[in-house]
Amino acid sequence: MDTNKLEEHSPEELEANTTQQNLAPTAEQIHSNLQKEVDELAKQYGISEDKEKVEQAPLTSGPSKNPETTSHKPIAPKREKKLLRRNKSIEASNKIGKNQNTETSIKIESSVLGENGSQLPKESGQLGLQQAKESEKDGRHIGSEENDIPDIYCISCKTPVRAFDKLFGAHKDHAVMGISAAVEQKKEEMRKNMSKLEEQVVQMENFANHLEEIYITVEENFARQGQNAEMHYTEVMDLLNTKYEEKVQVLGEEKKLKLESLFEQLIDCGKSLDNSKDLMETIQGLFKEKDKVAFVKTALHTTNRLNGYFNTDINLSISTNAEYENPCIDLTQVEHLLDSIHTVPAPSAPVINPQTPNSATATSLRVCWSLFSDDTVESFQLYYKPVCDCAPGEDQEEFMIRSKETYCTVTNLMPNTQYEFWVTALNVTGTSPASENAVYVTAPSPPIIKSNECRSCENAALICWESGNINPVDSYTVEIYKVTSGTNDDSITESIVGIPICESLIQLQTNQTYNISVRAVNVGGPSESSKSISIHTTGTFFHLDEETAHPLLSITDNGFTIACAEEESLVDLPYYSKRFSRCIAVMGKLIPFKGKHYWEVEVDENTQYRIGIAYEDTNRNGLLGANSTSWCLRHILTPSRHKYEFLHCGVSPDTRITIPPRRIGILLDYEHSKLSFFNRDLEQHMFTFVCQFCHLVHPCFGLEKPGSLKIHHGIPIPDFLRNKKCKS
Repeated sequence: MDTNKLEEHSPEELEANTTQQNLAPTAEQIHSNLQKEVDELAKQYGISEDKEKVEQAPLTSGPSKNPETTSHKPIAPKREKKLLRRNKSIEASNKIGKNQNTETSIKIESSVLGENGSQLPKESGQLGLQQAKESEKDGRHIGSEENDIPDIYCISCKTPVRAFDKLFGAHKDHAVMGISAAVEQKKEEMRKNMSKLEEQVVQMENFANHLEEIYITVEENFARQGQNAEMHYTEVMDLLNTKYEEKVQVLGEEKKLKLESLFEQLIDCGKSLDNSKDLMETIQGLFKEKDKVAFVKTALHTTNRLNGYFNTDINLSISTNAEYENPCIDLTQVEHLLDSIHTVPAPSAPVINPQTPNSATATSLRVCWSLFSDDTVESFQLYYKPVCDCAPGEDQEEFMIRSKETYCTVTNLMPNTQYEFWVTALNVTGTSPASENAVYVTAPSPPIIKSNECRSCENAALICWESGNINPVDSYTVEIYKVTSGTNDDSITESIVGIPICESLIQLQTNQTYNISVRAVNVGGPSESSKSISIHTTGTFFHLDEETAHPLLSITDNGFTIACAEEESLVDLPYYSKRFSRCIAVMGKLIPFKGKHYWEVEVDENTQYRIGIAYEDTNRNGLLGANSTSWCLRHILTPSRHKYEFLHCGVSPDTRITIPPRRIGILLDYEHSKLSFFNRDLEQHMFTFVCQFCHLVHPCFGLEKPGSLKIHHGIPIPDFLRNKKCKS
């Protein structure tokens, strides 16, 4: 009730309202607890935010500060108002019922707070409890109100319900979940069902396609069987006609023989009859003879004729039978033809396909073939043998594999080997002719990298390898893996393809580490990668060529140290030998790359040596530095000092080294046509040759007296040389 209605009440009514107001907190407390439970349940299932939008402010407890504007009943939430409306409907129904007692009617009438402005009874303190019980009994009917929207989902009943029904209604003991979660769950179920449905659709489509293929196959088989039946029946009829003509011809010949025999016998019979008649007429005439002498003479002659006639055998049996022979006609071929009507014809020869590039491995080949569409085939027999240049009559062993498909993978083969294949088709009728032969080749074996011949510098690397295959291959592929952060990167940085020979000069980046491998390639495909080699582009790396080493020179420390323990002696070596014969020296294999190359030689103060460079065709019977094809630094010991000579064509400038170097740096600069020597420890420049290099040169190291030299390579050019700041 609003304030205007309160002003119209009498003092007695105001006093009753005040009493009601003092009792109101008890009912408000009950409804507040109820509302808290509903809010907790809503918050538990994630619907508190939606409720905050539609519900009013929380229940206000306690009297207003202004007694004049105090309302007769506290402000309740929507659910409490619905409960009060429900109580009103119960009150109306109880007034109509005549069997209700007076006390219950009074309680129900007083349950509406301040409805008639009268004072509340003593039992009004239990208003909330009674309302809760009433609402619990009829909780399922409360949800039928116009504004009651389900906010949770009952898992047991599988239906949306109100949170209030979970507390007091029929769903009190049921498992529930938030309506949003239920929606997501249902959506997920629908997605799964949609996926299953899509799979079924795909299966049904595939099945329908298969049915269409079978339908078409049935039509094709019908046409093919009809053609086969017509062909076989034509063959049967042709064969029967042939048999008929042969039989008629035989009967005609037999008829001719019979008639000729009967005709001859008939002629003979006629002649006998004529003779008989003649004798009869003669005898009859003889009996009429009157003269006895003439009778006797004639009778003697006639008697002789009769005796001769009677002595002649007369064949009275029929020379031939009137019946014809009835031999059985050989219808075996006809029976075979009739039986073949119910069988399929033998297949035609399959057509073997040429080899598909990059379809082979080192030990296996995938062979494919095709057949005519009209043929019915149950299986195939694939034959193969290796191709080799054998003498006539020395055939290779043949192998056979059975297959149900028009392809077959043949394993356990030899790498980089040609094989000859042919195939036949089989069905219940027989085996087809063999197909034409096709030659396939397996992929090669992995090459073998020759690490002792691989060389590198700051900007390039020369990779050398062996084929690893008996038969030649088409080309090689070099795969370059750049190593980063100390780990091997599986991705290929660069590939160089179509290399025809067993070496490749590769441009690289400075101060990097690479793993390099090689593949051999033929028409069958590439081989597996070879074992990789690690290349560091920090400096020039090379190996000593032991084939050029003097016989007295020994190479140790993995090719990094040379030593000589004996004095030089004349060694009888062939004229064409690559070895140094006069100078106890060895040549290094430098990378064929015209850039800057740097290496160092660790020497003893008392060792006498020659170190420098030379062309590959330098005279091996001469001394290093004594000709125009070599340049070297020579160190010898004299009674007075260490003597250092920088020799080319046997000539050395007048140079004096005061401090004997223990580690000599050698810088070869193709770009500026210079060869420089440095005292590495002092960072001191010793000497520089300036000359035009007509060809590529190689490092050379020699000893004039017993001693040793230790070579350091694969090291970067020192900073003092890069900055061109060195002591002179």
